[in-house]
Parts: sequence; structure tokens; C-alpha cells
Amino acid sequence: MGPFQLLFLLFLIVPIVEIYLLIEVGSVIGALPTVGLVVFTAILGAWLLRIQGFATLARVRSTVAQGGIPAMEMLEGAVLLVSGALLLTPGFFTDTIGFACLVPAFRRALIRWALGRFLLPFDGRGGPRGGGGARSGPTTLEGEFRREDD
Repeated sequence: MGPFQLLFLLFLIVPIVEIYLLIEVGSVIGALPTVGLVVFTAILGAWLLRIQGFATLARVRSTVAQGGIPAMEMLEGAVLLVSGALLLTPGFFTDTIGFACLVPAFRRALIRWALGRFLLPFDGRGGPRGGGGARSGPTTLEGEFRREDD
């Protein structure tokens, strides 16, 4: 399944799940409490997102001050951005995913999984790692070099 087909399915399925959950929760606790709960989760999510964002920014500054590259922190910032969008989207399904992404251990595990699933299976030449009888190790090109000035 291609990425566009997956996005199409997500844009189709997620709103249906959200509407279903809103109707079910509304039938149990009522319409106004359901709306209040959705607004409360958005406010709580924004507050928690702010705290997590500042903590991640502090780790970025600390890593840079030590001379390191804040790669994991930058990826965490991207996950926090998606988490904020999910938390501000009205609904319980997206709020659940958004709140899960606010948990640092889950967020880091998600990043490691995504890196291993989508980025690390490829070697530096753009092909799959360890596949098809390809040589392992560096590739050496032999030739001559001559500089010609005009």
C-alpha cells in the first residue's frame, strides 16, 4: 500500500471513528458533558504539550552546549508538533494518540521504531541493507584525476 493510499484511508477512517466515539460517549454521559470533556482534553493537552516542549527545548540547549547534535530531541519536537495537532483536533481517538505521544518513554520508543522501520533498512547507496548479494563494506573506485584550468 502506497503512502497516498494510506493517507486516504486515515483521512477516511479517523473521522468515522471520532464520530462514532463522540456519539457513544454522548449517549452515555450526555451532549454537554461530552463537549465539555472534549474542550477539557484540548486545554489539558495544550498545557502538557507546553511543559513537554519546554523540557525538550532545555534538552536541546544542553546537548548543543555539550557540543553534541540534538538529533533525538529534534525528532521528539516533531512528534510533539504532531501530538499538539492531534490534541487540538476534537475527538477522543486523536486525543488518546496525542496524550500517548506526550509520554517521553512512548515518544522515544515510537521514534526508534519509526527510524528502524523507515530509515535504517536502507544502506548509504539507497538500496536495502544486506540484500541481493551486494558487497558489504566500502566501495572503492579506482581511476586517475587530472585538473585542467581554463
